[in-house]
Amino acid sequence: MNNDLSLLHPYPFEKLGNLLKGLTPPAELKPISLSIGEPKHTSPAFVMEAIQQHAKHLATYPTTKGIPELREAIASWLTTRFQLKSVDADSEILPVSGTREALFSFTQAVIKREDKPLVVMPNPFYQIYEGAAFLAGAEPYYLPCLAENQFIPDFDAVPAEVWQRTQLLFICSPGNPTGAVIPRHTLEKLIRLSDDYGFVIASDECYSEVYFAEAHPPLGLLQVCAEMGRDDYKNCVVFHSLSKRSNLPGLRSGFVAGDAQLLKPYLLYRTYHGAAMPVQHQWASVAAWQDEHHVIANREQYRQKFHIFYAMVNPYLPLTMPDASFYFWVKVPDNHTDESFTQMLYEHAHITVLAGRYLGRADGNGTTQPNPAENYVRMALVAPLADCVMAAERIIALLTGEKNVPR
Repeated sequence: MNNDLSLLHPYPFEKLGNLLKGLTPPAELKPISLSIGEPKHTSPAFVMEAIQQHAKHLATYPTTKGIPELREAIASWLTTRFQLKSVDADSEILPVSGTREALFSFTQAVIKREDKPLVVMPNPFYQIYEGAAFLAGAEPYYLPCLAENQFIPDFDAVPAEVWQRTQLLFICSPGNPTGAVIPRHTLEKLIRLSDDYGFVIASDECYSEVYFAEAHPPLGLLQVCAEMGRDDYKNCVVFHSLSKRSNLPGLRSGFVAGDAQLLKPYLLYRTYHGAAMPVQHQWASVAAWQDEHHVIANREQYRQKFHIFYAMVNPYLPLTMPDASFYFWVKVPDNHTDESFTQMLYEHAHITVLAGRYLGRADGNGTTQPNPAENYVRMALVAPLADCVMAAERIIALLTGEKNVPR
C-alpha cells in the first residue's frame, strides 16, 4: 500500500464518534444535529424532474468534459454572478462529480512531488486539502486563522522561502468553519504573490451563495482576476458546487473554472480518473445553474435561522456572525474545552456539534504551536428552523443551569 496513507488523520466525524462513544443522551429529547454541514432544506422539485426527464441517459457513458449545455450554463452563471468579461465554456470550465473529489484530484494533477513541494492551506481547514497534499507527495503548510485577524490567514507572515517551495495554495472563502470572506486587497496580494513565485491558487468557494446581505455577495477569485485585467485567470482556479447553493449534496455536481492552461492537463488526468458526472445529473445541473429563485429563497431561510439563533443564544454564549456560510464558529465557555462542551451538549441536550480541534492542527510547519481551532465548536445551522430554535433553547437552559431542558 502507499506509505503516504499512514499520514492521513482520521476524518473529523470519526473522531467525533469516538468522543461521544459511551455517552447516553436523554432519550426523551429529539436528537438535533448541528455537526455535519449537510443541507437539509428541500431540494428543488424541478431538478428532480429534470433527472426523470433524462433518465434515458442511464444507458449512456458520460464524457469527462461534460455536455456543452452544462458548460454553457455554468459559464453564463459565472459571468453574471462575478461580473466577468467572459469565460470560455470549452476551455475554462470543467464539470466535476462534487468539489470534494475535484479538490483532491486537482492536487494530484498539479503537484510535482520530486520538488519537495509545499501545499499551503488555512488552519482550521477542510480536511481534504491536507489529505490531498499528503497523497500527492507534498508537505502541508498551515496558516492559522485567528480571531484577531478576523479568521483570515496572515499571508504577510509567510516567509519567502515558504512561498518559494509552494506549488499550491488553498484558500476557502467563505471559510469552513469560520465563515470569513477574504477581502479584495488580500486576493489581489495573493495573485501578485502567485506571479512572483509561480504557485497555483485553488479557491474553494462552495459557500459563496449562502450569505446574509442580499446586495453584497462574497467576492470570488476570478472576479478579482478580472478586475486586475487578468482575463486568462493565470494560475487561478475556483471550485463551486450545487450542494450548498441548491441543497443538492446527493447530486454530486460541481465545477472547476479558471486557467485553461491548468484545466487542459487536469482534464487528461480526469479522463483516466474515471469520475465523469452522469448525464442525467448534468441536465439536472443545467436546470439548477439557470435558476436563481430557489437560491434566493434558500438564503432567506438561513438568514432567518441565523438571526433568531443569534438573538437567542448570544446573551448567554457570545457568538460572532459569520460573513457568509451556514456555520457559527463558537468560542466555548472558559470552564470547558471544545471536547467537553461537545460532550455536554450531547449528553444533556441531545445536540451534536463538532469539536473545533478536529478541524485544525497543532505543531505544524516544523514548529511547536497550538491548534488554533481548540476551544471552538462548529455549529451548522442546517436543520429546520424549529430544530434550530429548540437547540438554542436547550443550550440556554444548560448555560443558565435550568434543570428542565426544553423538549
